[in-house]
Amino acid sequence: MSRSADEVNKLTESTYKTVMDQFNPGLRNLVNLGKNYEKSVAAMILAGKLYFDAMSKIGENAAVSPVSRELGVVLTDISEVHRKVHLELEENFKRFHREIISELERKTDMDVKYMTATFKRYQIEHKMKQDFLERSQSDLKKLRRKSQGKNANKYETKESECLETLTSRQMDMQLFIADGCKEALLEEKRRFCFLVDKHCMFSYQYASYHEKARDMLTAKLNSWQDRCKDASDMPDSILSMIDGLRTPVTITPLPSPSPSRHSMNMSAPPAPPLKAQTSPLANMFTQENNTATVTSATKSSIGHVSSEDNNLARSVSVATGLNNIVKRMRVRTIFPHTAGSNNTLLSFEEGDVIALLIPDERDGWMYGELEKNGKRGWFPSSYCRALSEPLVNNNSVSAAPYRSRSVVNLHHQDTETDEATMVLPPADYSDVPQRNAIKNNASTVATNSNHKHSPTPSAASSSSSSDPHTAVQPNGTSKSQPAYLAGGNPFATVRLRPTVTNDRSAPAI
Repeated sequence: MSRSADEVNKLTESTYKTVMDQFNPGLRNLVNLGKNYEKSVAAMILAGKLYFDAMSKIGENAAVSPVSRELGVVLTDISEVHRKVHLELEENFKRFHREIISELERKTDMDVKYMTATFKRYQIEHKMKQDFLERSQSDLKKLRRKSQGKNANKYETKESECLETLTSRQMDMQLFIADGCKEALLEEKRRFCFLVDKHCMFSYQYASYHEKARDMLTAKLNSWQDRCKDASDMPDSILSMIDGLRTPVTITPLPSPSPSRHSMNMSAPPAPPLKAQTSPLANMFTQENNTATVTSATKSSIGHVSSEDNNLARSVSVATGLNNIVKRMRVRTIFPHTAGSNNTLLSFEEGDVIALLIPDERDGWMYGELEKNGKRGWFPSSYCRALSEPLVNNNSVSAAPYRSRSVVNLHHQDTETDEATMVLPPADYSDVPQRNAIKNNASTVATNSNHKHSPTPSAASSSSSSDPHTAVQPNGTSKSQPAYLAGGNPFATVRLRPTVTNDRSAPAI
């Protein structure tokens, strides 16, 4: 394709302008984007490193599991392989930065100056040659005009010389334009070749990286997949352990260290040698009494009245209400009790619940377990009542109101408060004949007790369970050691005033 010199010159100038106005700015933009690409890849490598480090820690935690130990090793291997892949990627992008981004940045800065100077030099030379050519053409025109006159032969030699000069300059101009165009196109191509060559090298390195990563990832991929193929598969050692647990084991029964509270054949420490102290209000919390109990209490009271000069006997047999306790098997304490130095006795507070381990009473003592702390020991049976019994029985057989007029006299008068807070004892009888007999005896005892004191709770309890010939002082106390000094009844020293009561508990004479 033949083109004129002017068209070729325009192509040359457009080539230089393309390189200067489009290619070099494009390279600068490419350098900036390449830097951003590097930052993104570096952030991805860092995130991947953190991710696979966390996965490696999970694998290390699974190393202690008897069934997942191998899977933990697989997780560790996978994280290690990916870490190596990321290291290769990091090295690849270091070369990318070193061989492409840095080179492009440096070449772009240099090429801007070079292309500007080259294009300017081409323009200057082209203008100078163009001026020479135009001058030669102007000189030739002048000579041809002169040769048309009278002396034509005179200008032939000069005209031929001017024509040769014009032809020479025109040829030189064409050669300059051709060389300039060629140089401009080559400069453009060199720059594109440089860019393509650098990225071909990067692509080759990237492909090499992927091949190496592929080899590293596929080297153990089959073994990894085999490890997680069956999630229900377990090691033989674990299966044998589980099968061993499924095998029934014959165990020889051993005696329980803490036998049941309802056991009737359990062994217990021997009962204390002394009989238990009777609580001062033993009969106040008995809700249901049978006729035999009342009869025995009446006979016991008759003996005490004759031996103690018709003193009012307020206590009945210690066994009163005990049948209810045996039936219910659990009792609630109504008075506190301290064992002292005797480790076979049971200490408790008022309101504690005791489970009877031996339901049979032994000389006023019962054996049980304190539910709040599990301690066991002997305790007075009169210090407790059946757990289901209410403290006060307002539904007694008799409709007449019962109110005790007895007041504690400890050298001071506090009668109104004590009378107001005194708990009313329930009736301990159930038939009319016995009720009338006890009422008659109560009136007799009330008559004889105007100048006598009632026996203390300790004395009454002792008289109902000990030798009937025990000496009793006029004030109603026994000569033996007071019970409260031995950890017994705290009301042993209480003195009662003569009183008249309608509870009909006095013995029939």
